[in-house]
Amino acid sequence: MNLRLIGIGAGVLIILSLPLAGAIAGPDFAGQGDGKGGGLLASLGLSPSGAPHAAHSAGDPARPGPPEQPRTDARCGPELSAPQGLEAQTCVLVSEGRTWGRSYYRNTGGRALDAVLTVMGPAGRTVQIHCVVAAGDEPGLCETPREESAGAPGAYSAVAEFAVPDDEGRLLLRSGSNSAAPSGG
Repeated sequence: MNLRLIGIGAGVLIILSLPLAGAIAGPDFAGQGDGKGGGLLASLGLSPSGAPHAAHSAGDPARPGPPEQPRTDARCGPELSAPQGLEAQTCVLVSEGRTWGRSYYRNTGGRALDAVLTVMGPAGRTVQIHCVVAAGDEPGLCETPREESAGAPGAYSAVAEFAVPDDEGRLLLRSGSNSAAPSGG
């Protein structure tokens, strides 16, 4: 090995890492002497608690942080699999007064499948959607429209049924948001 090249490479690495080290450790990274700290979080417009905060310097306009994302609560059943190469997990999601169902899947069985995702809510409310589940190793999802919530999140459940798309419609897997984990026996 050429020690000279290793030394030059190490020097370049140190020089390139100095701004990052200053951003992480320095309380005055961007030259803001506002006493609010600094460092990498502040340079991204975030306070250490994760809440956005604006950094100001004399004559500079405020730099807004990234928009705050609404919280999404999920209640999911277990991840299930079928011998035909299908894996799925189904959830009920709630955010900003809306409820919907989502089923995550992976279909490595070599042929497309049909899926029906149903969300059942209080007072007999039901939303259903049909999805085509493409064959392949890439994960996918089937999701119902987001509807106004009409009750407590626990009053909702979702079920996804995956079947062969032929005349028989043979059911391969049923995945639910409230399913119990499979017992080993």
